[in-house]
Amino acid sequence: MVLEIIEENPIVYVLIAWVVAIVSAKALRLERYGFELKPYSLVYKNASVYSVLQRLLGRTRRAVRVFADASVVSGFVMMGFVFYFLLANIVAFFDAPSEFAEVTVLIPGITLTSASAIAFFLLSIPIVLVMHEGAHGIVAALEKIRIKTGGFAVFIAVFAGFVEPDEKEFDNARRISKMRVIGAGATSNVAFSLALGLVLLTNPVFAIILPDPLVDAFYESPGGVTVLSVMDGFGAQEAGIVEGDKIVEINGVKVASFVDLLRAGIEPGETSSVSVLRDGAVIAMDVEIMASPDDPSVGLVGITRDNTAAFKPIHDYITWSDPNVSLFLLWLWMISFFIGIINMLPLPILDGGKFIHSMIVGKMSEQRLNITMWSIYAVTFLIFGLNIALSYIKSGWFTI
Repeated sequence: MVLEIIEENPIVYVLIAWVVAIVSAKALRLERYGFELKPYSLVYKNASVYSVLQRLLGRTRRAVRVFADASVVSGFVMMGFVFYFLLANIVAFFDAPSEFAEVTVLIPGITLTSASAIAFFLLSIPIVLVMHEGAHGIVAALEKIRIKTGGFAVFIAVFAGFVEPDEKEFDNARRISKMRVIGAGATSNVAFSLALGLVLLTNPVFAIILPDPLVDAFYESPGGVTVLSVMDGFGAQEAGIVEGDKIVEINGVKVASFVDLLRAGIEPGETSSVSVLRDGAVIAMDVEIMASPDDPSVGLVGITRDNTAAFKPIHDYITWSDPNVSLFLLWLWMISFFIGIINMLPLPILDGGKFIHSMIVGKMSEQRLNITMWSIYAVTFLIFGLNIALSYIKSGWFTI
């Protein structure tokens, strides 16, 4: 019984790993090297970060200046993009449910439930955070705002990086300087994700998450999902689907690969319109969707499918032989992009909140400033929270 609970709950593995990490840190007496250890956290601070950033800045000042100025513009662009996406997604939930994108918070052991997903997530986060905080720090050095300490923190399975500027110098800095520093972190993440995305366009795995216009431009489609066999007693058999058919459409939604089939959102008990390609002709059939024997909430057409047919990159000058490398880079791209974008939401703990505050501070009384900021926070939290809540209503906790 105990073993079953452990096997069915990945969070147990995360907690065990945390206990091992804390015990090992205590045994190695890492406090001597600047670590702060608590039962729920491990924090590392280093006071020499500013001197390192200054040396780095000495060789890259001109490029950093251009990057710092671009960060202000991109800060507004990213904030607008994330608001547009979240608002459009709420509308899609009621108007076009098939286009609604589920939004969840990635938490190892809770919404991340597979060992590979947890591993790729934990490997990606430190890289993304170093880039994010490093960008804050080097632009602060450019603006002559001293960094007191820099480091990282781990709260069981949640990672955080930080650079700690001198508060007095930061508060006294020019408005544009503060906005450059704040916008730099998210800008570095999104810029990195765009560069990595250009490389990943040569990878068939990347087509899974790209919007259709980009997929059509950079990949050759497998053209549907081939039926390897038909399950006895299920809707596909009764409707007349046979081995060798290629499913090309479900309920009016184009099916280019098995990923589209998984996204079709078919429900047990409903009748779906399924189009198959057979001998060069497209045949439309009404198929009763039946419940999976393993999970009654999951609907099945009633086929075994070919999962090997994938999108073929038009530009295939890179050979991707190891699927683990492909998946890790896909996770790194995803984490970098979304951490950058989400960080520009105007919430108290995120860069977006500090960005807006720095932009309007000094333009109104302290009381009006507080009312304005908390009004912005409330609206943002409502929009973001609705996306997560509607995702939960649609399919429970969205797990990976």
